[in-house]
Amino acid sequence: MTSLLPALAGANLIYGMGMIEMGMTFDFGQLVLDNEVAQMVRHVVNGIAVNDETLAVDAIKEIGIGKDFLSHDSTLRHMRSISAPRVFDRTMREDWEQAGKPDIYKKATEKAIEILETHTPDPIADDIQKRIHSIVEEAEKELGI
Repeated sequence: MTSLLPALAGANLIYGMGMIEMGMTFDFGQLVLDNEVAQMVRHVVNGIAVNDETLAVDAIKEIGIGKDFLSHDSTLRHMRSISAPRVFDRTMREDWEQAGKPDIYKKATEKAIEILETHTPDPIADDIQKRIHSIVEEAEKELGI
């Protein structure tokens, strides 16, 4: 979470995602984990709205304290606005142990393999490809490569 404080201070560059061993090794499983952290940091930096709607004041008045809020419309409207990691496990320790103590790194590596096997990147437009190529050619000339 060393990226949270710089992000709150205005930094918008995250260096080292997926790197281990002081940057000597790149690891796709680590990249998935780092991406999860980056999403959480972005969630905090974007701000968390605190108002009558997000606090469900009307729902609390309507339903009452200690009753079921899960099926209420306000819960359904706001349930995705919280941070919802796909790899990190937020289950209670006892439940995690009963589930066989699933390993987060293994889960992240499996997710990385799934992405590598199934993801099809959006193609870059021809005009943008040409511009990138000309920038590289310019740099190569300047560097004498």
